[in-house]
Amino acid sequence: MKKPVAFDAADYLDSEEVIAEYLNVALASEHPDLFLQAIADVAKARGMAQLAKETGLGRESLYKALAPGAKPRYDTVLKVIRALGVELQMTPVPRKA
Repeated sequence: MKKPVAFDAADYLDSEEVIAEYLNVALASEHPDLFLQAIADVAKARGMAQLAKETGLGRESLYKALAPGAKPRYDTVLKVIRALGVELQMTPVPRKA
């Protein structure tokens, strides 16, 4: 009997389009930890050492900031998002009549 292999989303984040869609779906969730986990998955896919270099943050600091339950500072999230090659954009939500 084969042993099950753990799923790792980072293994499938192989294009800008896939990464952007993955982050958008996570951002749309009501659970903020899901978005943070998605950022961590993308960071892992891109390489944490390279991300640390691009953001000017230490690797250990990045791991802590992107850990489940972490409450990273807004400026840290922005640095990471920009270094990952994506940006946050707001669109109006139709109001209920």
